[in-house]
Amino acid sequence: MSITSTDSDFEIIILGLVEKYNRVRKTTTDICAPLKTEDYVVQPMVDVSPPKWHLAHTTWFFENFILLPFKPQYQVFDKDYGFLFNSYYENVGSRVLRPERGNMTRPAVDDIMKYREYVDKEIDELIELTKGEDHKIVELIELGLQHEQQHQELLVTDIKYILGNNPLFPVYKTPIQKSPEKISELRNENYLEVEEGIYEIGYGDDEFCFDNERGIHKVFLHAFRFSDRLVTNGEYLEFINSGGYRDFNHWLADGWDWVKQNNKKSPLYWFQQDNDWYNYTLEGYQLIEPYSPVTHISFYEADAYAKWKGKRLLTEFEWEAACNLYSNNIYPKANFLEHQNFHPLLAADGNNQMFGDAWEWTNSAYLPYPYYKKVDGALGEYNGKFMINQMVLRGGSCATPSDHIRSTYRNFFPPDKQWQFTGIRLAEHL
Repeated sequence: MSITSTDSDFEIIILGLVEKYNRVRKTTTDICAPLKTEDYVVQPMVDVSPPKWHLAHTTWFFENFILLPFKPQYQVFDKDYGFLFNSYYENVGSRVLRPERGNMTRPAVDDIMKYREYVDKEIDELIELTKGEDHKIVELIELGLQHEQQHQELLVTDIKYILGNNPLFPVYKTPIQKSPEKISELRNENYLEVEEGIYEIGYGDDEFCFDNERGIHKVFLHAFRFSDRLVTNGEYLEFINSGGYRDFNHWLADGWDWVKQNNKKSPLYWFQQDNDWYNYTLEGYQLIEPYSPVTHISFYEADAYAKWKGKRLLTEFEWEAACNLYSNNIYPKANFLEHQNFHPLLAADGNNQMFGDAWEWTNSAYLPYPYYKKVDGALGEYNGKFMINQMVLRGGSCATPSDHIRSTYRNFFPPDKQWQFTGIRLAEHL
């Protein structure tokens, strides 16, 4: 995507958007570059989408919500792609059901790459035509890029699930750099205090945010304290060795049913061989790193571990208040997508791990804020209709782009899901 000239008042904004468009779209294809062709099509479980589908769906988003409504005489790349690559937008029309995405051996990966090139060229021409003077187009392109960044994280975790269920446990790639570096000993756990009081929650600035963050409102919080780092693999292993998965006293009723029905004994990707524990990472099959944050755990496991420790999880409001008070030295110490570690690391002193490494389960159900307003039409389906049977996570992970996260960002998943980079932060009342 390029822009040759513009003399509008939005020149700086548009040039920045063009740069971001190129960067974000390239990052998506870069994530897929280490894959073999066969890897692009596999769907081992319903929550995982094939990488080929992600590449096409993020492109369909730009085509459907920007090019079709705003570019006269735009010709769709393929009339069937709307049916194949619509995700869940009922307003847009019928679609392939989510569990059947892995059945789409056609169109081929090469066709999807051509689709991306075609739409990128059309977006380029649209910006040239409008010179950025249509604020709605600018806003929708930014939304499309934020949407694609969400799918970049899903791509990483879906690729990990695809390869992690391959009997060969293939290596995805060797990391380009290690930042922050692994450490050889456990940092002491300290607890940071937050005073009782009234705190403002929600996003109120002029930059981009999702609609579920909107509506600054006040909440009263009792005094509490929270750990200045995430729970590690070694600490979680103590829970396993103590019989944590065999004692119903630690578990919510739904969680205990989940443990029994699925014969759960450890986090996802953990395997016991003789007396040692291994896990699959995107660097391959490895011994557990005891001082790295535990990840790929469900809300049920996070809650059970906290109870076993005599602690609890933060609420999402406590997390946001704590983050705003203590999220010092976010960059460059945080471990994000661009570091290409794709593995949680215990941060060095001075980084409270409020951002990056692992999404933190909170003890808050995903519900609308007091002033939440659902957008009309298909884009109103983006967040609002999922505000049921889900728990909120905060902070981002090692697969989250650094410019995609903020203290008000609300991620959400059902309580049984493990395939994301999810972790634990302990808290307690004062």
